[in-house]
Amino acid sequence: MASAGDQDEHERLRARCLALEAEKAELEADNAALEAERAALEADNAALIENNATLEAENAALDAEKRHYQWLADSTTDLISRHARDGTFLYASAAARELLGFEPEELIGVSAYDLFHPADLADLINKSPRIYYHDGFYQQTYRFRAKDGHYVWFETTSRTRRDPDTGELLDVLCVSRDVGRRLQAEAHRERLARVVESTTDYVLFLDGDERIFTANEAARRLLAHPGRDRPGRNRREGDAQHLEQAYTAESLSVLREVVLPAVARYGSWSGELAMRGPRGPVPVLSVVMAHHGPAAAPDHLSLINRDIGLRKAAEAQERRHQEQIAHANRLATTGELASNIAHELNQPLGAIANYASGALMRLEADPSGPAGELAVPLARISEQVQRLAERLRHIRTFVRKGQTRPRPVALSEVVKAACRLCEWQFQQAGIALDQALPEDLPRVQADPVALEQVLVNLLLNALEASRPHPGADRVTLSARQSGPREVNFTVADRGPGVPEAERERIFAPFHSGRPEGLGMGLAISHSLMEAMGGRLVLAPAGGSGGATFAGTLLAEPGPLPPAR
Repeated sequence: MASAGDQDEHERLRARCLALEAEKAELEADNAALEAERAALEADNAALIENNATLEAENAALDAEKRHYQWLADSTTDLISRHARDGTFLYASAAARELLGFEPEELIGVSAYDLFHPADLADLINKSPRIYYHDGFYQQTYRFRAKDGHYVWFETTSRTRRDPDTGELLDVLCVSRDVGRRLQAEAHRERLARVVESTTDYVLFLDGDERIFTANEAARRLLAHPGRDRPGRNRREGDAQHLEQAYTAESLSVLREVVLPAVARYGSWSGELAMRGPRGPVPVLSVVMAHHGPAAAPDHLSLINRDIGLRKAAEAQERRHQEQIAHANRLATTGELASNIAHELNQPLGAIANYASGALMRLEADPSGPAGELAVPLARISEQVQRLAERLRHIRTFVRKGQTRPRPVALSEVVKAACRLCEWQFQQAGIALDQALPEDLPRVQADPVALEQVLVNLLLNALEASRPHPGADRVTLSARQSGPREVNFTVADRGPGVPEAERERIFAPFHSGRPEGLGMGLAISHSLMEAMGGRLVLAPAGGSGGATFAGTLLAEPGPLPPAR
């Protein structure tokens, strides 16, 4: 039997075992808790690692974006800068080097106000109306001093950054660009606009619908007829004045049929038109141009019209004076041809007298004879009367005062008429007058009386040059077709020719090689040829001597070639 001591020891061991079991269970529970905590820590650590990777990726992206914006700031031609509230540079982009000559680092700590032009700084401080504000942005155009001392025209857009809680100004971000060239261009355009507005020419600007959308002051005055709005000012779009209200019907037709197609093809056109004025049509020299440039509408036109009314009146007066001088020259020429005219009239008058005397003698011999015997002398008398009347009409036409009106005429007929007027003088001087004209010459654009006057002047000059010169026995008037629309005639003599010193002024008024000459014949002939659209020149001296005057006239166009 176990002793009481053994039993007690057994109980103590049992209790100790139970305690160990309980401690073991507690340790196992603690271990499980530690394992759970370790798993939680590992999970937190994994989350932290993942979050750190995300932050590093975001940081790399921000760094790349920062480098990108820095590259943009350094690459742009505009100066990007950041300033403290006192204007001190906190940052300046690389454009400072190109625009101002400063290295960006040189501007850090410098007050921008110290580099402003004094007048422009006053505008900034006083918030001049020249400083524009819109939606948080300020814009100012001013002069800013570069490193070498000269001023650069800047246009700066700035925006302030403030503390959202206190409203205190933190810094100012500015973007500045050089606008010197733009301001020069604007000043140039402004000068041109002032010139256009102040010129006395009538300047119109036309859109593709033939509406006048702008006109200068001179054009507004011209076109401001009673009851009409002034074009290009205070006008609603639907009320704009149209082209047909500015030009006469005839000029409007020319504009639409000729001018506008020519401008569309070649870019410009110039010529004479007529505008509507308060007292009737106003003749103008017009220049029509298409607008060019990136912002120009392709169908917009500029019409510059210069009033040539005074010039036209002066030209008309000059033509009248020229016609009076030409008339006086024809009268003087008629005086020189008086002997020829007397001879021309004397022949038919003598024939009439002879036939009339014969008829009277027949009547006296046989008063009761048949009237039929007088038919022949009376017919001859009638023929001579008609010839006399024709010669008188020719002389009257030659000396008649009138305007030069070119029209298609046969050159050969005018040449024959001129030679008939001069024939008697040539016969009296013993100098031959030859004509060499082909039969197939086209008609020429000329006034027959004016052309006859030119030929008579040239023939009489050739005659006077030939009279005292030995061997000058012939004057030749010839003509030929010198081009598709051109006929050339020449009057050549065998006289002494024109001295080299006088050739340059041979057509000058009052220049004459004869002591008794007025020196107007060649000058008038030269003017008449130009008035008929032709020209008259002294041909180069030839080896055979003498003088040759060459005239050129526009030929009448031939028939159109047959269609192919």
